[in-house]
Amino acid sequence: MKKISAITLFILLLLARGNIFAQDPNFQIYLCLGQSNMEGAAKAEFQDSTVNPRFEVMEAVNCDNLDRKMGSWYPAVPPLCRCRTNMGPADYFGRTMVEHLPENVKVGVIVVAVGGCKIELFDKENYQKYVETAPGWMKGMINEYDGNPYGRLVEMAKLAQKEGVIKGILLHQGESNSNDSLWTQKVKGVYNNLVKDLNLDPNKVPLLAGETVNADQQGICAGMNSIIAILPQTLPNSYVISSAGCADGPDNLHFSAAGYRELGKRYAKKMLELQGVKK
Repeated sequence: MKKISAITLFILLLLARGNIFAQDPNFQIYLCLGQSNMEGAAKAEFQDSTVNPRFEVMEAVNCDNLDRKMGSWYPAVPPLCRCRTNMGPADYFGRTMVEHLPENVKVGVIVVAVGGCKIELFDKENYQKYVETAPGWMKGMINEYDGNPYGRLVEMAKLAQKEGVIKGILLHQGESNSNDSLWTQKVKGVYNNLVKDLNLDPNKVPLLAGETVNADQQGICAGMNSIIAILPQTLPNSYVISSAGCADGPDNLHFSAAGYRELGKRYAKKMLELQGVKK
């Protein structure tokens, strides 16, 4: 019987531990989390009904109405978050990315968001305390992630890492933490846990945080933007995405479809800039 060389044995062990060689460096994965503005609160319009096949979404829940299964990739036609949400910033983030990246590069997003939630819902250690006090209407959404949205995001991200490479994290949250001076520290905690749990390099995985509806649109939570603005002082490799001029809806809390398109493009513009891609 032939002896297996040490190198061959090492390669076999690596393959058995996760088929690491299936990773495609040209498949860029982005994690998207937050509350209702990340879920998407504007109805998609006809122009949003088709999408470049190089832009995909990994479904984070089972959606019979969309014929989507949790953990599988699909063309990124809205909704991207759960089964009955609408269009959000991740939609035109991904569309803009593939428009400017080389033809051999794909983009995938995983969107885990819960309308009305505080950032505490994504606190790995203490989320259960927050869930216990959450209103009933919110618990229904939380339960779609088996009661732990952070855990579901990590679970889906680990699946995605078998196929591609996580290149960034998109956050849109803050309306429910208005005037919370500890918000930046809380976001840093969520980011650090994601980095640790997914074995990411914080120098290579930026976090992009979008502003709430701006004061120029009479945003009712616009005051939170002064806190969001100082996030880079607390979290290295984080960047703030301006919402100035992004049209909002009638409630002055959520963006309109046009506003989400523009905001998503701005997320993409910053990510492309960080990658050194000329537009």
